[in-house]
Amino acid sequence: MEQRLANTWRMTINEKKFIETSLLSDIRVDGRRPFDYRRLTINFGREDGSSEVQLGQTHVMGVVTSQLVQPYRDRPNEGTLSIYTELSPMADPSFEAGRPGESAVELGRIIDRGLRESWAVDTESLCVVAGKVVWSIRIDIHILDNGGNLVDAANIAALAALSTFRRPECTLGGEDGQEVIIHPPEVREPVPLIIHHLPVAVTFGFIGKENTVVIDPTHFEEAVMGGSMTATLNTNEDVCAIQKAGGVGVLPSVIMQCLRIASVKAGDITSKIKNAVESFNTERSLRKIKRHTSSDVVDVSETARKVDIELSTNHMDRLNLLSEDRRVAQRNDMKVDCQIIQGISKRKSDAKSFSGGPSSWDPYSKGVDSDALRASFASRAVIAPMKKLQDTKVDQPINKELKQPITENNSYVPPIEPIEVTNAKLQTNGEKTLIDAIKPKHRRRKASSQK
Repeated sequence: MEQRLANTWRMTINEKKFIETSLLSDIRVDGRRPFDYRRLTINFGREDGSSEVQLGQTHVMGVVTSQLVQPYRDRPNEGTLSIYTELSPMADPSFEAGRPGESAVELGRIIDRGLRESWAVDTESLCVVAGKVVWSIRIDIHILDNGGNLVDAANIAALAALSTFRRPECTLGGEDGQEVIIHPPEVREPVPLIIHHLPVAVTFGFIGKENTVVIDPTHFEEAVMGGSMTATLNTNEDVCAIQKAGGVGVLPSVIMQCLRIASVKAGDITSKIKNAVESFNTERSLRKIKRHTSSDVVDVSETARKVDIELSTNHMDRLNLLSEDRRVAQRNDMKVDCQIIQGISKRKSDAKSFSGGPSSWDPYSKGVDSDALRASFASRAVIAPMKKLQDTKVDQPINKELKQPITENNSYVPPIEPIEVTNAKLQTNGEKTLIDAIKPKHRRRKASSQK
C-alpha cells in the first residue's frame, strides 16, 4: 500500500517502539484491548440505498444505484453487481485525486469478493428479460475520513446500503410484449433486493517481531504492523473470503484463532446492522403518512382568523341592515299611525260636523235622544255579566275577612264588597219562605244542650 507507506516515514522511531511495547502489556494507544472493536455508528440518508458508517475516527459513506443493462453472454439470466471506491485527498493527504491507486483497487476487490463469491445478493432476481435486459447494481463507496481499517468500515457501509435499497418496479408491455415499462414510486412501490446473508469483514493486524494480533487497527497501528488478514464471515459461521496482505507469515493455529474471534464479531456487527435497518424502515413507513407541518398549522390558523373576521363583518353588516330595516319600518309605522290618527281625528271632526243625528238617516227615529240611546247600550253591556254572576253557585263559602287595601300614600280605602255578598244580602232582605222558618239540626242541638 503505497499511500500507507508514505505515511510511515512521518512517524518517529520512539512512536513505533511505544506502540509495540504497549501491546506487550495488552494495552493499545487508544486504551482498547487487543480484541476490542471501536465504537460503530450506522446512519442512513433520506433516500433509499444510502448509508453512513463511522468506526472510531474512520468515516465512510456508501451509495447504491441501479440501471437496466444487457446481461453477460455466459450468464443471460443474472444481473450484475459492481463496487467502486473513491479515496479523496480530503480523507487522507496520502491519497491522490483522479485515477484510483492500488489501495483503492484492493479495497474494492476485498469487498466484492466477500459479496459476489458468497452469493449474498440474489442476482437471478435482477433479470427482467432473459438475454436482453437485467438490472445492474452499483455500490459507490466514498472515504470521508481515514482513521484506519477502511475495509471493515466500507464493508459495513455497503451491506447497510444494500439492505435499504429499493429498485423501481418494471413490467413488460407494448405491441410485442417485450417493451420494458419502469413505474415511478408514486405508481408502484419499489422492490427491495433479495439478500440471503450478510458477509461481514473483520480485519486483523500483526505487529512486532512476536506478531501480536490486534483487531480493528487504527491508522497509527497500520503504519507499524508488518501484515494484515481480513476474514469475511456470516452469522452461520461460514467463511466467505480470506484476504492476506503483507510479507509476515502467520501460523495455522493463529489463523484458526482469528476465525473464531471473527465469527463472534461478525454476529455482533450483523445484529447492529439489522437493528439500524429496522429502525430506518419504521421511520420510512411513518414518513409516508401525510402530516401537517408547522407551516400548515400557521396557515390554518391564519385562514381561520380570516374566516372569523369575515363572519364578524358579515354579522355586523346583517345587524346594520336589520337596524336600518327597523328604522324604515318604524318610520313607516309612524307614518301609518299618523295617517290613522289623522283619519280618526277626521272622522271625529266629521262626526262633530254631522248635526243631523239619527233622524237624518233613520226616518223612524225622529225625536230620539242620542245620549239616551248610548246609555241604553252601555246598560245592556253591564247587565250581561251581572246575570252570569248570578247564575254561578251561591253555595260556595264567602270569605268575609277581606284585607284592607292600602294605597301608596298609606291612606285607607274602604273595601269593596264582592258581588256574591251583595246578592246574598239581597236574597236575605227579600221575603221569607217556609224553608227559612225551619231551623237547622245543629242549631236545635245547641239549644237543647243549653237547657
